Amino acid sequence: MRPLLLVLVLLLPLSPTAALADASAQEAALWAALREGGHVALMRHALAPGTGDPPGFRVDDCRTQRNLSAAGRAQARAIGERFRANGIAAAAVFSSQWCRCLDTARELALGEVRPHPALNSSFGRRGEEADQTRAARALIAEQSEAGTPLVLVTHQVNITALTGVFPASGELIVMRVEGDALSLAGRIATAP
Repeated sequence: MRPLLLVLVLLLPLSPTAALADASAQEAALWAALREGGHVALMRHALAPGTGDPPGFRVDDCRTQRNLSAAGRAQARAIGERFRANGIAAAAVFSSQWCRCLDTARELALGEVRPHPALNSSFGRRGEEADQTRAARALIAEQSEAGTPLVLVTHQVNITALTGVFPASGELIVMRVEGDALSLAGRIATAP
């Protein structure tokens, strides 16, 4: 019994190091998958304090919306730097038409940002969620064949509907794309 205890005591300090190395290798594999194609990065917009949108919300007027904080803008720029540090200097970037998503996408600085209604928030509009999710899947299937890294900036509720994952602000959910079918490849945390 004592030899087993000795082995456990000797291996215990290695566990955090091994876990960090494994997490680092998994993240590197996700960045490689995004570079190589057949994957999409679904990104929840960066930090925008609050929930939903205020009364009187209008998609064409940022003053009526919940917007990115200064920390959210900095977070989005830092995420763009992570893309570049991992070999992705340009991508096909699509965004919800909500200002917090458009601003996040622009701050990434990965190329032209194309607004797309399939990525608009379905929060509070549950009857439209299924149609919107189908439209988002179609967009992903169409764009993933282009061979360019694909980034979609959208909202938590949309990402959860597509993936079953509840992402943090700015988190990247990397999905394998096979036609219009998606499967989870992994998550890349992007803490502010």
